[in-house]
Amino acid sequence: MPAEVEVLVPTRNRPVELATTLAGLAAQEHPFDLVISDQSDGAPSFDTAPAQTMLRVLRAAGHRVRTVVHTPRHGVAEHRAALLSQSTARYALFLDDDIWLEPGTIARLHEAIAALGCGLVGAAMQGVSYLDDRRPAQLAPFERWEGRPEPERIAPDTPAWDRWMLHNAANPLHLAEDHVRPWERWVPYKIAWVAGCVLYDRAKLDAVGGFDFWRDLPPEHCGEDVVAERRVMARFGGAGILPSGAYHLESATTVPDREHNASNLLVDEAPEAGAPGLQHGGFAALRPQQSHHAEPAGTPVGAPA
Repeated sequence: MPAEVEVLVPTRNRPVELATTLAGLAAQEHPFDLVISDQSDGAPSFDTAPAQTMLRVLRAAGHRVRTVVHTPRHGVAEHRAALLSQSTARYALFLDDDIWLEPGTIARLHEAIAALGCGLVGAAMQGVSYLDDRRPAQLAPFERWEGRPEPERIAPDTPAWDRWMLHNAANPLHLAEDHVRPWERWVPYKIAWVAGCVLYDRAKLDAVGGFDFWRDLPPEHCGEDVVAERRVMARFGGAGILPSGAYHLESATTVPDREHNASNLLVDEAPEAGAPGLQHGGFAALRPQQSHHAEPAGTPVGAPA
């Protein structure tokens, strides 16, 4: 029987990182299915002995696992759109291929989105090499959600935009130390967006068009996850949760070209049928040819912002 949660992992040229990500998934006790979509230049990232061992462990534990090679490449947003089309689960967890999840993380995410009834719940990546780098000014925008998250328009011209700082370096670990009380299993809080580990209510993500805006972007782009999250939150609300449980492996980015940030090119709200999606024209007529696996938009985890 299909699980209510399906984990969707886009990957490219990251065999070591992917095996580590799979090890984190194998330690989860919560039911989930898994789809891995690879766009590596050579052999798929899942075609290694460590990754195959973890896939066997996952299957033996009862998880439905599928691996696919998705080529040719048409950009990171298209890769996410293709992954989403592979899934029919009620909740879709987009997990980047350079994140290790501590045991219990998927269970907390599922529990939170079911209880909150919002469009998405995210577990922010934590850079443990910055554990001793406490940044009080960047922790200041923290604010709990009291009750169900409300729809919000998150844009650079709003105070809510400053929340992006909450997820720099090891900030989520410090936030959990400061704000999670001993009796609390998880704490929902207000976000600008969450990179790398986001659980969507599938129907709500579909309602804003998913990642189908990839056709309106140039071949090389980043920030596609920010666009989708902002559109979902504008209509249905969203939250981050503490403790996060998601740990960034801090490998080098596979998206070095960040000139075209989708969150700067596209409007927040999903356009009406037939309406243009770009804030300023120039790319709608292009058809993407090639890209790399998605990385978080904005200031990377661990950056000394």
